[in-house]
Amino acid sequence: MKDLTPDRSTLEPIEVASRDEIEALQLTRMRWSLQHAYDNVPHYTKSFDDAGVHPSDLTHLSDLAKFPFTAKQDLRDNYPFGMFAVPESDVARVHASSGTTGKPTVVGYTQADIDLWAQVVARSIRASGGKPGDKVHVAYGYGLFTGGLGAHYGAEKLGCTVIPVSGGMTERQVTLIQDFRPEVIMVTPSYALNLLDAFQAQGIDPRDTNLQVGIFGAEPWTPAMRREIEDAFDMHAVDIYGLSEIIGPGVANECVETKDGLHIWEDFFYPEVINPETGEVLPDGEQGELVFTSLTKQACPIIRYRTRDLTRLLPGTARSMRRMEKVTGRSDDMLILRGVNVFPTQIEEQVLKVQALSPHYQLQLDRVDRLDTLTVRVESEPGTEHEGRAAGQQLQDHIKSVVGVSCTVDVGAPGSVARSQGKAVRVVDNRSKD
Repeated sequence: MKDLTPDRSTLEPIEVASRDEIEALQLTRMRWSLQHAYDNVPHYTKSFDDAGVHPSDLTHLSDLAKFPFTAKQDLRDNYPFGMFAVPESDVARVHASSGTTGKPTVVGYTQADIDLWAQVVARSIRASGGKPGDKVHVAYGYGLFTGGLGAHYGAEKLGCTVIPVSGGMTERQVTLIQDFRPEVIMVTPSYALNLLDAFQAQGIDPRDTNLQVGIFGAEPWTPAMRREIEDAFDMHAVDIYGLSEIIGPGVANECVETKDGLHIWEDFFYPEVINPETGEVLPDGEQGELVFTSLTKQACPIIRYRTRDLTRLLPGTARSMRRMEKVTGRSDDMLILRGVNVFPTQIEEQVLKVQALSPHYQLQLDRVDRLDTLTVRVESEPGTEHEGRAAGQQLQDHIKSVVGVSCTVDVGAPGSVARSQGKAVRVVDNRSKD
């Protein structure tokens, strides 16, 4: 793979500032954000008053712990525009979640918010190894989902040429990657595997493309999947993190020269890690639930938002800003199977260890005679179908010994596991249907 380490002279001064400088800026901006939310969002006025705190109580960054959390349900309860802190006429754009588990969570952006978003995504692409003049193949979905437009505006901000393909039409995407010769692709990791399958099905070596870096986000993925993608495409694979409630993609990003966790752009987003059961703020280095406070957002400020993502905060390396470890799962996506806590990424690690199996998988949970059962649906790599039974037993043994749960492994033919055009549906839980 080509060395894509960015020229240090191209970094913004804040990226290499001292911790004292970063924290002084955070304190100033946090005071503004708390006051802005309190003065303009009735939800925050009430929640602060109910907790007996006022924005003026913030004299140190640690004082943020006195303020109440914001949860996804708060955004749903204020649907559609109750969390906006500016008049609707000042809102330049609206995005929303899919709403598949309830009312959509709606977020708004002023033009200044859009410009900020483009800035942090541009910074993320540069940290990934992208540079002005590169062609960026954007295969995130466009629309209410923040991925496509977030990547698009950030790439343009950096000075790249954007190829706005969006999701789907996999075979056509393979053709465009060959013909347009982009250096950068931005896509979910699970869809990158779909693209890999399509390359192989057409007899095309993905290592012969012009791709140099893939920027993958919107779902957890493992180091083993990184190795799979990097080896297959001969390109760097880096992680980008974000969520619409905070701003969209671009809250944090790995630096291509280290790939040792995602540097959080702390000049705009203040991170905490808490004990998900007690809400206690944990010291850096301890794993817990990630919480974010926006420091400059105008239309939709967010105070202590519980992301439900599990990670830990680490010191900066390639940049001065702190890193977050790759998300290992979500506190609300955790599966409890016969008393054992299981995350889909733990199963994925074991699937990728079995060479005869493709990286596609789906977990099915059922209840049989009042007992929870887990079926892991996987598929053979093309040409290894005859090894299916042995591969299934090998995977079953790995899961039992490493993850600690018994399961059934169902090995299907290549292509038998349902594919996704966006985020992969990793878990099918039939227990709620009983």
